[in-house]
Amino acid sequence: MRFQKITIIGVGLLGGSIGLAVRRRRLAREVAGFVRRAASLKDCEKAGAVDFATTDLLAAVSNADLVILCTPLSQMRPRVLEMLPELKRGAIVTDVGSVKTSVVCELESLIQKSGAHFVGSHPMAGAEKTGVGAARENLFENAICVVTPTNKSNAAAFRKVEAFWKSLGARTLRLAPEQHDALVSRSSHLPHIVAAALANLVLDPARSEFQSALCANGFRDTTRIASGSSEMWRDIALANRKNLAKSLAAFISELQKFQRILKKSDTKAVSNFLETAKVRRDNWCASSTSPE
Repeated sequence: MRFQKITIIGVGLLGGSIGLAVRRRRLAREVAGFVRRAASLKDCEKAGAVDFATTDLLAAVSNADLVILCTPLSQMRPRVLEMLPELKRGAIVTDVGSVKTSVVCELESLIQKSGAHFVGSHPMAGAEKTGVGAARENLFENAICVVTPTNKSNAAAFRKVEAFWKSLGARTLRLAPEQHDALVSRSSHLPHIVAAALANLVLDPARSEFQSALCANGFRDTTRIASGSSEMWRDIALANRKNLAKSLAAFISELQKFQRILKKSDTKAVSNFLETAKVRRDNWCASSTSPE
């Protein structure tokens, strides 16, 4: 599959990685990138993520066959409203947002009314590092990319979006937006909040001056994702707040269960708790093909 022009709205880690992968595989004659700050223009071109970068959204979108929204969730609708005058009829718009129900509700009809097509996407790939300097052309290889068609989706546009992610090396999975949001609230959103809470608790300046000195690799690994973009994760938590609240309640219940057996000094129960977790994670690691 080859497009004449692909436009990436937001050339950071994900957008930059898409651009690098597209250019390496020659999937488009031209790759344009929109960025908010003029200071980012040279970074985009230096990284080789796009053929040209601009702060002019309409120029970036003009005549594009595929537009990929790679901004924080709260910026997607305003950007779409701004770019509608230059959105080509028949163009396909997709996104990389970690929440799908709200994105689909806000964007699908809006884009369809302009004569273009919207299909939601969520590549399960990323890192705590941000910016185009952290982009990698192989970021999506063997990663799961969820595509969320609805009964309003254009069938041809859906097939092209699915084929596009496969051409970047991803493995696609079709889910309804609501099902996606419920699942990622546990596997993606909950871990970030847990990591953030742990970092806030342990690294509180009010604690002993020696506390941080005793934080070694285990703490570093467990809290790694807390270094992600606070703007992006704020939007994710709020957009998926109902599902995330349920996942947090279930997690708190699991912690309380362990707290109770710990207070009782129940050796067998503590061992079972830890062994069950080890077996389940080891089995997942052995069967998972997702990139580390």
